[in-house]
Amino acid sequence: MADKPSRGLVVYGDGLAGIVSPSHAHLHSLASRGSCGFLALKDYPRTESDDERVVWELAQLLDAHNAFIGSKGGNAATFENQNKPLIPTISERFMGMKAAIFTTNARVRSFGRNLGFTALQFDELIDDNISLNNTPQNILSSKLLKLLGFEEGKTMERGDFDLVIVHIGHGDKENELQKKILSDEVEWINALVGGFFQMPQLASEVGSRILFYLVMSYGTVSDDGDPSLSNFISQKETDSDLSSLIPLQSYTMKAGELLSDIRHHCPMLCAQWQEAVTRKDMAEVFSFNEFKERGGNLAIPADRFLYELAFKLWKAPKYGA
Repeated sequence: MADKPSRGLVVYGDGLAGIVSPSHAHLHSLASRGSCGFLALKDYPRTESDDERVVWELAQLLDAHNAFIGSKGGNAATFENQNKPLIPTISERFMGMKAAIFTTNARVRSFGRNLGFTALQFDELIDDNISLNNTPQNILSSKLLKLLGFEEGKTMERGDFDLVIVHIGHGDKENELQKKILSDEVEWINALVGGFFQMPQLASEVGSRILFYLVMSYGTVSDDGDPSLSNFISQKETDSDLSSLIPLQSYTMKAGELLSDIRHHCPMLCAQWQEAVTRKDMAEVFSFNEFKERGGNLAIPADRFLYELAFKLWKAPKYGA
């Protein structure tokens, strides 16, 4: 735990976890210097479109899942079009926290606004005459840090925001063009992470005051009978005569009750880093198998992520053990 309030930067790669390759060196570097684990998701109805799935999973990450399914019709469009928020805003829930989300997805912007986020587009970070893809990632990282109140190696008393979320990528890999788009988005995140860690500011007090998360989901996946899926519980463990003796994992429980809708495959991958604060684990590669075998954080329900983050920003009391 930091001895001063932190500010948070979360990069969320929606549907990109399965595309990370050995060439994405900056993602693996983050895993090797940080603490890694999983965010377990509730499954989503197979009748939902991928746009619905994007908001469904983001709602879990931001602990707005119950409000999402309780809205009229239980879909993203009706949630976004409410006249007033269905749950308290993020500022009301977390001690005045000011939060922003950057995204190119119009539905995600609407969803974020309903939760009290300031929804921004990437062109608000860059010069008018330079495209996003042609803007060096270290410049983008510098601008993101400035929004959080970090400038020239110093921490300003107040920044524009306490938390900034960068949302990149969404969609099924239905064709070669879509695969290329998603691959480019992983490359973009890889460069952004590299630009972030190459910033001189992190060698100053800023490194111990900025809490950095990289979260990646798998997007739309097949059912859990597919042996190729990234599964917490192996088929061997399921078929074993001793399977009934395997204790229930904490990510499957909430308030002492077993979660019937939690899925055991394809969780979000989550790596976190904060200089001199994060407890480094043994993971060296940003991948499911590496996190399962050598990560330090194991799994928590995805809807606990925001509370965990808010606590580390001194915006929420500690919950649980």
